[in-house]
Amino acid sequence: MKGHGLHAVLVATVLLLVSIAPGCADKREAAPVADKPVALKVYSYEKGGFVMSEQIIKTDTEWKKQLTPEQFHVLREKGTEPAGTGKYAYNHEHGIYRCAGCGLDLFRSEDKYESGTGWPSFFAPIAPDNITTAADNSLFSRRTEVLCRRCGGHLGHVFEDGPKPTGLRYCLNSAALDFTAVRK
Repeated sequence: MKGHGLHAVLVATVLLLVSIAPGCADKREAAPVADKPVALKVYSYEKGGFVMSEQIIKTDTEWKKQLTPEQFHVLREKGTEPAGTGKYAYNHEHGIYRCAGCGLDLFRSEDKYESGTGWPSFFAPIAPDNITTAADNSLFSRRTEVLCRRCGGHLGHVFEDGPKPTGLRYCLNSAALDFTAVRK
């Protein structure tokens, strides 16, 4: 008899979650994260220093109009491109890697290295102020997610198995980045 009661509770819980889920998506789409963008101090490669910017807040519909389906999947849905398939995994040109969502300067080619993972890897961001991190406990593991500070786009993850001087490996998705070549 006890098993039947537990089964009924589980079924009721699943039905409740299924009925609530569509409404949650609608509310998330209709309301931005904050009432108004927050001012941010970020580093600009072109200006050679810190500048003031504003947080970028858009609905999923607005992002879908701006981004390719792959970029949307990675940046907004926290997806991952298959290893070795990204256009910047083996890029050796000199330049700046920017957020594909908002154009914020994120990483320099001087800080990129071949990690053997099949994803673009860096040992440091262009400035700590240009990224943010969050705990990611998905896929039955504990990782640290790397996000663009200005638009909140998912870039990839950071691990503590990188080279000196930081010992960090920022393992990123090419789809989350735009590259601009710069003369040395």
